[in-house]
Amino acid sequence: MKSPVFPPPDNPWPKLRSYPLHLLLFLVTLLTATWAGAEWAGKSPLITNTDDFTLFMKAGLPYSLSLLGFLTVHEFGHFFAAMHHRLRATLPYYIPIPPFPNFLNIGTMGAVIRIKEPISSTRILFDTGSAGPLAGFVVALGLLVYGFLTLPPEAHVATDTSLPGVPGTLVFGKSLLFTLLESLLAPDASLPMTELYRHPFLFAGWIGCFVTALNLLPVGQLDGGHVIFAMFGDRSHRRIANGFLIAIVLLGAPAFISEFVTALFPDITLPIPEAVLRHSWPGWLFWAFILKQFIGVRHPVVPIRQRLSAGRTIAGWFCIAMFILTFIPMPFDIL
Repeated sequence: MKSPVFPPPDNPWPKLRSYPLHLLLFLVTLLTATWAGAEWAGKSPLITNTDDFTLFMKAGLPYSLSLLGFLTVHEFGHFFAAMHHRLRATLPYYIPIPPFPNFLNIGTMGAVIRIKEPISSTRILFDTGSAGPLAGFVVALGLLVYGFLTLPPEAHVATDTSLPGVPGTLVFGKSLLFTLLESLLAPDASLPMTELYRHPFLFAGWIGCFVTALNLLPVGQLDGGHVIFAMFGDRSHRRIANGFLIAIVLLGAPAFISEFVTALFPDITLPIPEAVLRHSWPGWLFWAFILKQFIGVRHPVVPIRQRLSAGRTIAGWFCIAMFILTFIPMPFDIL
């Protein structure tokens, strides 16, 4: 006997009148991301004529097209999964960030879609939740592979990356996937993570993997929360989500405590091992607060509990593997 499902709408596709807004947001985000990419490429934003503007924006296109390509594929993964199950959903809302001076700017806060009706079963929940990360990961992985294979010759010149950098320099952390691809595709390259932004495809791929990991956090209604809830049920989801929340608090606490004490008492050095501090990012405390207070740890009840097919189960475990491969304990650091 088949389980009852909520009747789908006759036509779930977004109304034509909404298209101009989504297109406008996309174009504005393309502009801000291209501007950010040009600044990351070292181009001066002091523009005096049309030719300067053209050259400036052209320098940022490899980064912006790569990053928006990732975001678009990720969000349309969710969108087409919703359309497949005849759920009413919006097209992606792209979120631009204007180029504020002295602000660490990647040009966008990402993109989101909104599903306008309750999800009736765990199979539909799994499909709509996992489709975005799975689709986006393909693009992020492709960007990393292409980026490593097309590194300029100077990146393959041996340098001593153990030398101390300039104080105040931003350092990007490495995920397990980034480390594996680097060792396989560019083993002779010397790529300081303080200069990742000089390589737009690698930089966009790094951001794509970082965004994928954040989306796959196994908490609440994030994509990872949907996957875990659909695979293991409410009780296991609650335990995993609470356990993960505790884990990221513990992961961020050593660096936060060390920096806090150093700011108040510069002469005091806490006996925290350097190996612990190298893998601790205080930003995880901020994320724990956001997850707990705004996103929520619990997942809403889904009316119809269905056993996932073998294909969905394999895809679910692949999502878990993606999270492990793309998660970065300390994504950013300042020398």
